[in-house]
Amino acid sequence: MTAPPPIRQVVEAALLAAGEPLSLERLLGLFAEDGQSSPEAVLEALSGLERDYRERGVELVEVAGGYRIQVRREVAPWVARLWEERPARYSRALLETLALIAYRQPITRGEIEEIRGVVVSTHIVRTLVEREWVRVVGHRDVPGRPALYATTRGFLDYFGLRSLDELPPLAEIRSLESAGEVLAELSAAPGG
Repeated sequence: MTAPPPIRQVVEAALLAAGEPLSLERLLGLFAEDGQSSPEAVLEALSGLERDYRERGVELVEVAGGYRIQVRREVAPWVARLWEERPARYSRALLETLALIAYRQPITRGEIEEIRGVVVSTHIVRTLVEREWVRVVGHRDVPGRPALYATTRGFLDYFGLRSLDELPPLAEIRSLESAGEVLAELSAAPGG
């Protein structure tokens, strides 16, 4: 029987292969049968990888869903040339709607329309739900019982955030349009 590979190698390979952030629990699950690892050992492996990547074109980041390896923002424009397809560009209306949900959640579609002063298209809401950036978290106890929307862990992961606390304070954003621009900048990040 061969000796198991070093924990750091297994963690790195899993993060590269997963295609999504991996939580500490999922990483520990890789070693469940061997009993080879502890939370401390996996965290030390993650720290070692973070140090190893400091001078490289990739980095290890922690987001809401766990840990992921991603292209550094500084080199992303060159790496993006590998794909003919350009990253999705989101409309101002979509980004403003998403910003309102992120900052005012839980919020109804009617409340979003009242703040924006225009009707929120069904397409925008459907896109946000299909991308798993927002979900229905309940219904307002008023006539018609409108759905209450809130952001998801997928939203945090896509925009490279560990929590909503990492969004710029609303007081620093001068307008709804600026909030949408902040999200647009975050979506251009390597993990997004």
